[in-house]
Amino acid sequence: MLPYASTIFLSAFLLFLVQPLIAKQILPWFGGSAAVWTTCMLFFQTVLLAGYAYADAAVRWLKPKQQFALHSVLLAASLAWLPIIADSAWKPAGSEEPILRILGLLAATIGLPYLMLSATTPLLQAWYWRSYRTVVPYRLFALSNLASLLALLGYPVLVEPWLGGTEAAHYWSLAYGLFVAVCALTGFASLRALARATPHAVQAAPAEARGSTGPLALGTLGLWLALSAMGSALLLAVTNHVTQNIASVPFLWVLPLALYLLTFIICFDHPRWYRRALFVPLLGIAVPLMAWMTDSLDLQIAAPLFAAGLFVGCMFCHGELARLKPDPNHLTLYYLMVALGGALGALVVAIGAPLALSGYYEMQIALVLLSVLAMARLIDTPLVVRSAGAAVTVLVVWLAWAGVQAYREDVRVMERDFYGVVRTKDRMEVFPFRAVYQGAINHGGQLLDPALQKRPTSYFGPSSGYGLVFASLPPGPRHVGVIGLGAGALAAYAQPEDHWVFYEIAPSVIRVAQQEFTYLSKSAARTEIVLGDGRLSLEREKPRNFDVLAIDAFSGDAIPMHLLTREALQVYLKHLKPDGVLVFQATNRFVDILPVIRRLADEAGLYTAHVADGPDYSEGPEYWLSGTDQVIVTRNAELIESQLIKSAAKPAPERNDLPVFTDDYYNLLRILKR
Repeated sequence: MLPYASTIFLSAFLLFLVQPLIAKQILPWFGGSAAVWTTCMLFFQTVLLAGYAYADAAVRWLKPKQQFALHSVLLAASLAWLPIIADSAWKPAGSEEPILRILGLLAATIGLPYLMLSATTPLLQAWYWRSYRTVVPYRLFALSNLASLLALLGYPVLVEPWLGGTEAAHYWSLAYGLFVAVCALTGFASLRALARATPHAVQAAPAEARGSTGPLALGTLGLWLALSAMGSALLLAVTNHVTQNIASVPFLWVLPLALYLLTFIICFDHPRWYRRALFVPLLGIAVPLMAWMTDSLDLQIAAPLFAAGLFVGCMFCHGELARLKPDPNHLTLYYLMVALGGALGALVVAIGAPLALSGYYEMQIALVLLSVLAMARLIDTPLVVRSAGAAVTVLVVWLAWAGVQAYREDVRVMERDFYGVVRTKDRMEVFPFRAVYQGAINHGGQLLDPALQKRPTSYFGPSSGYGLVFASLPPGPRHVGVIGLGAGALAAYAQPEDHWVFYEIAPSVIRVAQQEFTYLSKSAARTEIVLGDGRLSLEREKPRNFDVLAIDAFSGDAIPMHLLTREALQVYLKHLKPDGVLVFQATNRFVDILPVIRRLADEAGLYTAHVADGPDYSEGPEYWLSGTDQVIVTRNAELIESQLIKSAAKPAPERNDLPVFTDDYYNLLRILKR
């Protein structure tokens, strides 16, 4: 058992360690969007399916020596992919379709190694069963998931805080080379064991542990598929929900995936761990609560609830899946169907939902389908259980529909693309106001009265950092750059003869800003919009000589980390005049980026000033203004010492224990707000 267990453990550890590692490499190239991880998960699930299909086909159609020879050749060929560092030639220019580009990039960077790792668990389990037939290999599946869980939990704690992305990729590549050698030796040992095996080997495992030995019914295959797909879809729906409202970063991807894997470990270790009598009632409580909380922004309550609900939902799906496991002779087909279901669940959430749905409805749909699937599995239970299941399902449907209606309430326009959902709503009071939302977060707006349309609003009021900077600049034409368009509200400060350049990655945001707001169309300045990630666009451009460069892009409720690194600051300074000004939008609920900006500025010898613009005005007479934090960064000491800024600002907080963030190293865990 030891060689097989060791090889499977190492393969699964590397398989799941590479997921956050490679996704973090490419995240900055696609705007830091939460959809990057969803697309990566689609790739991982699809290649996992391909690996399981390869294992099933090899076991079915090739003789043992042919299986070993083919696998050895592919293992050797996979070494050509090392080291696993994404080629910068894959960086998008702005007009490409991001999903296909991400999938192509991942295939070119980790394609064959990931396929080999994916095929290891089912293939070696089949080899072990073929050679010994003394212990049922399903517990090796639990072992592989334990290794995967350790890799995921180890990444944010042991890898990300201590190693840069490039360094971690090189260490992973060395470990993969070791895996190739170990896997080849285990395959050779398997052939030798098979040659020694007698034709009358005893199958010592009890029938209960081995699974069903009868012929496979079509309905059984369908249940394998449905239960696996449901767990995968629920995983991605919960991950999307959390990352859209905080930030898209590896440790927030890892936690839901770790819970998902933990349920596999528990359910496939031994039948005693999954008890219907416990988990079905828990499911009946968790699913309605999740449906009720889908529109909540109180993530201190919602995030633990969704984590617990994900665990209970996946325990049900994977527990029922384990109850349906077949005889080990059908092992590779079983794993193939499980992988196919996982890939289908990821496909529906990553591609189907953005194409078919105008808003974020995946969570509600997943919860309804989970309730229906649970009812289908409980069809043979007593009437009282079925009646309770039907009542819960009706309640979930009602709560999900209410959540969808609340999400759509008073919405004028709703558009969705790879980077998220953009909505506009009107607040019709004494001074009517139109706001734009990305996900659940308000990203600015405009007063609708024609006489007030050029008044600065939301996070950009006169007493904000932006307002103070523009009021303190000397008169004359200004050249202004803005990373992140939103409603275009910063253009309220534009003057005749100014030139304003907005960098925006999401086409839907540009369309909504042009159609729903007049900041750009009625601006006195010359305005320009550049489609694509702001930092990547600036890297390609010649120096712009901006008087002001505003960093106002957001993913969820936080600025993408690739806009807050040493390399990013150098790009910004290349485009600033010697006395130009950077203004960072630092307003968010969960991440404290103030000391990150201070560390960058101190290293570069720049002055900083932190402007905290008062309370939240949402219920006051000037409800169109929002409390905000902004950081002014400049070489211009005279500007920092100007009366307006000096009277309102304070130094950005210092944290000497915090390293300077770079493209190769940043760690969100260290800057989470308490």
